[in-house]
Amino acid sequence: MKNLTLAGVALALTAVSVSLTTPAALAAPAKHTAATSRIPFTAATVTANDNGSYRIVWKAPGVRSVAIRANGHVVARGGTHGDVTVSGLPAADRQWFDLVPQRGGSLHLADRLVKLDGAVNFRDAGGYRTADGHWVKMGEIYRSDALNRLTDADLAKLERLGIEAVYDLRMASERTSAPDRVPSGAAYTVADVLAGSATFTTMPTTEDEAVEMMVEGEKFMVSGDSARAAYSAVFAGVADESQHGLLYHCTAGKDRTGWSSAALLTALGVPRATVMDDYLASNTYRATVNAATLAAMPAAQAKVYKPLLDVRPEYLNSGFTEVSTEYGSFNSYLRKGLGIDTGELRALKRDLLIG
Repeated sequence: MKNLTLAGVALALTAVSVSLTTPAALAAPAKHTAATSRIPFTAATVTANDNGSYRIVWKAPGVRSVAIRANGHVVARGGTHGDVTVSGLPAADRQWFDLVPQRGGSLHLADRLVKLDGAVNFRDAGGYRTADGHWVKMGEIYRSDALNRLTDADLAKLERLGIEAVYDLRMASERTSAPDRVPSGAAYTVADVLAGSATFTTMPTTEDEAVEMMVEGEKFMVSGDSARAAYSAVFAGVADESQHGLLYHCTAGKDRTGWSSAALLTALGVPRATVMDDYLASNTYRATVNAATLAAMPAAQAKVYKPLLDVRPEYLNSGFTEVSTEYGSFNSYLRKGLGIDTGELRALKRDLLIG
């Protein structure tokens, strides 16, 4: 194990693939226009069930009634708190719902996960509420694991969903071994986060060493020169509305991609607890692949390897601690580390937030 590099570790994360059945596709929905009135929802999610139905859950304090619309029709109704299941809708690439309160702005939501045959962790970066009551738009920015296993049907689906730009956060060895398959017409940009990092030169030999390697790697993602250059490029793309929908990804879609989303959501004002939930969701989406990977190893090796497959609170927290240590505050990290000034941050929020 000692002679394996990070490239070997990262590529092993996708050594076992899971086939996900995708329904027949319809045309992608038009981009949602930002609401001008205050959005009364304090929580709202859409979850696609395996049987083709959808669960919509929401909280809208002070609102007497909420209509749930899909494909131009009201498909459910509720009150201040709602938990409804909608079935019988026609198959679609991605089913969208409008949550329309009797007063205030509406929400345009879909299941965060985009189901593909060749990727298990492709999901929307939006759909979260900020601390001051705005919501991050969905259908604009996406995050994913590696794209090398995407099928032709996957690529066609992503083209219909409007993927315009792909930012590849992987190292040269990963890109060479597993080159991206990119939707037709999408711009492709290399933003190598770990180029120049000495953290991932050899495999750990104990579980504690593995955890430490992940912690140190997270710190490098904040303060390493190549990491700052890479995330600066991603943020520049996010700020360019002509590149929406934008996708950033690494191999497993959890560490380099995880910090990219954590930084973006934090910059937009999403609370730390929500940012952590989004980060830890990779454990859920990758559970089957990770379990199969570990089951193929001897028990002793699997024990050492498991921290490399996980995302854990201590990993992400080490990144935020590095921000405080090196920059003093998150806004200072944006300004000094990524080159995003106050005016650019305001513009980013105007572009990606509604309500």
